[in-house]
Amino acid sequence: MNANTAMQQYRHNHIQGGIETASPHRLVQMLMEGALEKILAAKGFMAKKDITKKGEHISWAISIIDSLRSCLNVEVGGDFAQNLLELYNYMERRLLEANIKNDPVLLDEVGQLIIEIKSGWDAIPAEYHTPA
Repeated sequence: MNANTAMQQYRHNHIQGGIETASPHRLVQMLMEGALEKILAAKGFMAKKDITKKGEHISWAISIIDSLRSCLNVEVGGDFAQNLLELYNYMERRLLEANIKNDPVLLDEVGQLIIEIKSGWDAIPAEYHTPA
């Protein structure tokens, strides 16, 4: 086994173990971190003109945002959840546009939106991390 394969296996096992033991709050953080990672990677592939990998990473980021959206409960969360749902829809549209136009500025825009949402999520006090 070469070093690259070993590192990929370690990373997969580390992430898998983290998912299995993570609270719902931490899972959402991990999804946001993953989306940011994929957007950053897509931007790098965009700069390298690697269209295939750029598209794969943007698609992956969209899938992660879709997972975040599926966690929302508009009936319980009311206007806040509805606004977040619309923001996730907007981010997905901007990522598609970034892919089509090959525009790194749009990737930056979505990344900044995720960072803002994540900073609010990260600021939630620990006593609210587990459901009642």
